[in-house]
Amino acid sequence: MKFTKMHGLGNDYVYVETFSQPEPADPPALARAVSDRHFGVGSDGLILIMPSDRADARMRMFNADGSEGEMCGNGVRCVAKYIHDHGLARKDRVTVETGRGVLTLDLTVADGEARLVRVDMGAPILRAAEIPTLLPGDPPIDAPMEVDGRTFAVTAVSMGNPHAVVFVDDVVNFPLERLGPLFETHPSFPRRVNAHFVQILSRGEVRMRTWERGSGVTLACGTGACAVCVAGVLTGRTDRRVLAHLPGGALDLEWPEPAASVFMTGPATEVFSGEWPGA
Repeated sequence: MKFTKMHGLGNDYVYVETFSQPEPADPPALARAVSDRHFGVGSDGLILIMPSDRADARMRMFNADGSEGEMCGNGVRCVAKYIHDHGLARKDRVTVETGRGVLTLDLTVADGEARLVRVDMGAPILRAAEIPTLLPGDPPIDAPMEVDGRTFAVTAVSMGNPHAVVFVDDVVNFPLERLGPLFETHPSFPRRVNAHFVQILSRGEVRMRTWERGSGVTLACGTGACAVCVAGVLTGRTDRRVLAHLPGGALDLEWPEPAASVFMTGPATEVFSGEWPGA
């Protein structure tokens, strides 16, 4: 099985296209195997790039633990780069079918390669039942949630997958590795949750760290950065356009108006290709 390693701001996945080869028989097991950073390729998960009758390509995303996610913002940028650079859809605007629906992506191309990708991520999902979360509010805004004996103010947003956003004074020293798993599996989120801890630098700039559902600490989370943009507006902490600094780099986010899509712009990088035996 041929694969390509790609990343968006260090949020790395193993990509397998099934235009020219069969779909893996057991994607969850393959995701667990290739994601292992000592005995596999090493990644935050597996993404399949598949034919679609609704778009230029279809994306299926599996976390490092084998669970399937609805959406991945960094991943979809890499899918757009792959289908452009590898000739599957050689154009500056492409469409990708995801668990969130069909997304439109605009590519900035230099020397024949896509370098930056702007994604129309769709409008945020703000009804608690659809996020889904048991926290009060539609959406829950700074809702109290007890974790490890402390009460946190949590704003919940879905970008096709569930996110919990917590604003903190010092994100660098926040105990992410200890508290991240407790947020992910909190009873307030019946389908688990991606947890983001955010420090406000100004009304147009934030710094964030992420614990991703099924993958743990990651260097970047595109859907999470979009959720942070929305949460900043909902809580009155930020403007509608923000620059989010993640451990792997920066993303430009914009939520122009309440009923509008969130737009995310960031890089996509191809690292190497190889072959995985026995898939």
